Amino acid sequence: MKPATPDETVEQLRSALGEGVALISDPDITISYSRDHALFAQSALPLCVLLARTTQDVALAVRFANEHRIPVVARGAGSGLSGGANSMDGCIVISLEKMNQIIALDEVNQVARVQAGVLNLDVDKAAQELGLAYLPDPASRSWSTIGGNVATNAGGMCCVKYGVTSHHVRAITVVLASGEIVELGKATKKSVSTLDLLHLFVGSEGTLGIITEVTLGLVVRPKPAATMLATFPSSTEAAAAAIAMMKFRPSMLEIIDQTTLKAVEAWHPLGFEVAGAVLLMQMDENHHQLERALELCAEFSMIDGVSSDDPADAADLLRVRQLAFPALERMGATILDDVAVPISQIAELVRRVEQLGINRGLTIGIFGHAGDGNMHPTIVYEHGDITAAANAEAAFHEIIAIAQELGGTASGEHGIGSIKSAAVANEISPTVVEMQRGIKKLLDPNNIMNPGKKLP
Repeated sequence: MKPATPDETVEQLRSALGEGVALISDPDITISYSRDHALFAQSALPLCVLLARTTQDVALAVRFANEHRIPVVARGAGSGLSGGANSMDGCIVISLEKMNQIIALDEVNQVARVQAGVLNLDVDKAAQELGLAYLPDPASRSWSTIGGNVATNAGGMCCVKYGVTSHHVRAITVVLASGEIVELGKATKKSVSTLDLLHLFVGSEGTLGIITEVTLGLVVRPKPAATMLATFPSSTEAAAAAIAMMKFRPSMLEIIDQTTLKAVEAWHPLGFEVAGAVLLMQMDENHHQLERALELCAEFSMIDGVSSDDPADAADLLRVRQLAFPALERMGATILDDVAVPISQIAELVRRVEQLGINRGLTIGIFGHAGDGNMHPTIVYEHGDITAAANAEAAFHEIIAIAQELGGTASGEHGIGSIKSAAVANEISPTVVEMQRGIKKLLDPNNIMNPGKKLP
């Protein structure tokens, strides 16, 4: 029997989905759904893009894909940084952007049930009207989706106190590779009736199934945070001070190195000309401890420090952190890394990455979450320079190796996607690799779910 042409396959899928479902095959449009923000991650033109509106839409499309052995890639807002949502040639992209409804907010039980395409910040804004909060706060929270956050187990600046996305997911609805719809977890805060299959899917980056609905835990909204900013001669002193700051149970603890500070100063002068590093801390309780925190910072050669419990002041103090990545981005093409190390190794990571930049002739700014060791070395190189791009990509992988040598991991919050899968084998045993592959084979025997991603 003659194989179906791509156009025929699209029409067969359209028929399987039924009336009123948005299925796009125009390459001028589908190309815009083919990749995320990882510069050097590979991508290709998909066969078509489904703008799903219901879990049933997703299930029908996945069932068709499984029967015809067509790869499937789920996509939220495309805000990822690892190539995890990048399409491959001839695949079906299932976009969840139209599944953007907050289904229910339960003030009594402090949960929200949402579709996967709801924006992170929109959940928190809705919760705020009830005096509640959804705490995970990735930098992309104003445009990244809950489904994408769950698929990558996204983090953010509040993780030092409140944990990553997985700590706030109660239950999910997921479409398996067969097209079957299953529900995992419970809306209750406690549930140990089954194996923890829920958290097998959280962080799986669409390789085991497609998450379409999520039940999230909410909390009573914390009080506005008090903020401290301290400058130090070098990242070594700032990192040592960060370790000492953990005793105050900060809700945010960030570090910024001198290279990044110089980039910020060149764009928006904020008065950090003589600083070798900046440490930023917020506390949403025990504000009176901030003065003690500054006194403790002085023991680590602090140059200057300031604190305030005024939200307006906080916005000014946090500006340097908010400008960190865009300031580096202004200098050229950038590759943003996402390694995590034990907090005791932050200073050594910074030292070795700075030396790597010197050795390779690259600008590498370093900033990140000092409270949990998740750092973002950002490599800058000249736009359009192929040789420089290859040099930067090599440095990207060397940074991962440095983090792993220091007892860390290839990714703290951005995900493995397609750009880090080879590195994963360097930090887990062959037995664990085979366990993961076995789980993948069990749940996705035809290997249609985001093939080539996440798993080594």
